Amino acid sequence: MTQGRDGGAGAPPGKHLALLAAMVAAIVALSAVVYVGVAADSGTPGRDTLAGGRADHNNPAAPASTGTWVASWATSPVGGEPGTETTGLAGRSVRNVVHTSAGGTSARVTLSNLYGQSPLSISHASVAVAAGPGSAAALAGTLRPLSFAGSPSVVVPPGGQVVSDAVRIAVPHDGDVLITTYSPTASGPVTYHPHARQVSYAARGEHTRDLTGAVYTERTSYWRYVTALDVLSNESDGTVVVLGDSLTDGVTSTPGANNRWPDVLSDRLRAARAAGRDVPRYSVVNEGISGNRVLTDGLGRPAENASGLNRFERDVLGRPNVKVVVIVLGVNDILRHPGAADPDKIVTGLRTLVGRAHARGLKVVGATLMPFGGHRGYTDAREEVRQRINAEIRAGRVFDAVADFDKALRDPYDPRRFRADYDSGDHLHPSDKGYRRMATAVDLDSLKGGAPARL
Repeated sequence: MTQGRDGGAGAPPGKHLALLAAMVAAIVALSAVVYVGVAADSGTPGRDTLAGGRADHNNPAAPASTGTWVASWATSPVGGEPGTETTGLAGRSVRNVVHTSAGGTSARVTLSNLYGQSPLSISHASVAVAAGPGSAAALAGTLRPLSFAGSPSVVVPPGGQVVSDAVRIAVPHDGDVLITTYSPTASGPVTYHPHARQVSYAARGEHTRDLTGAVYTERTSYWRYVTALDVLSNESDGTVVVLGDSLTDGVTSTPGANNRWPDVLSDRLRAARAAGRDVPRYSVVNEGISGNRVLTDGLGRPAENASGLNRFERDVLGRPNVKVVVIVLGVNDILRHPGAADPDKIVTGLRTLVGRAHARGLKVVGATLMPFGGHRGYTDAREEVRQRINAEIRAGRVFDAVADFDKALRDPYDPRRFRADYDSGDHLHPSDKGYRRMATAVDLDSLKGGAPARL
């Protein structure tokens, strides 16, 4: 045995040293590769995992990106779809068409079984950019299968919801996206949003990866199961959530034209930034429900058409990176009350919503209640309630900032009514022109800043 200079046993000869050095170099190189691979795949699991994680490996269509998770589109689950109580949509592919606010490099989807009475099995799901406005066809090269905790299938329990893994996809702003699900087994009722003002599609059989859209011969005016599309965005820093009723849902706007006033507000923000104005880089999402009230739920358990107070956590605080809440509620509390509603109770409810937003550091912009003179529900007593609520709002005793929709849309010669060209004809809901006027009545600078400091 050869003894080394340090007295240690077994010191190798020169050629063995060279071989050992080569082996060490190889080990170091391999370790570096492993480290880089682990770093690229690390991240916090859950809603805010960035693109580039495990779920993206099968979808390398877009480069991994940094950015901010924002809601690009969202809607509120309203109830169970009539006629789906026992079988749901078993054996059918549902292709929802949704219109984006912000663009991004990755996306994730929220699916809801809030009103289901049995587990909802989704065996396949996908997301794609639509080939054109309102089209059931996918733009070539954009269709991505969705996974849930790494699996292509998921079971959503009754009353629950799931969020897909993030998938790399170039989502455009102000564009249509297809979100498709397939349910192989019976489950019902189907959780839906009835007043989409957007045509979506369905087909018999599993067609989640269909590109042409030819099999999607069933048309619907509902959104089914899907309640949110989030994107990892480099063009938006946060989300504006509009909490409202049919006036926000856009029930009299032209279907497929995206003339709901939150859509127009999103367009205004983007155009103002492009023109060099110092306005926030926010997406805008619509959480309007037709018939919604501040104080009172609809019927059922869970309650259909949950009140603003009872859905605030889910529909507002549940969205990613919310910065501002816009509240447009109160008219249905007046119109659906059998007599003259108590304005103080409605104002107290609105203030409660503001307090919850402030507790999360969110700014709240509120709207005055628009006129409904000429509507079948109009009475002088109800008009007095509306005026009293508006007086509190205008005095600054409810919201951080005010969008005066009443002043913007009323007839100057009869302020109890809409101006004629802003009226859809039912004397309660605006025309397309009226919805655009609502959006222009929002001061874009009012969306800056956060909740006021507590003294």
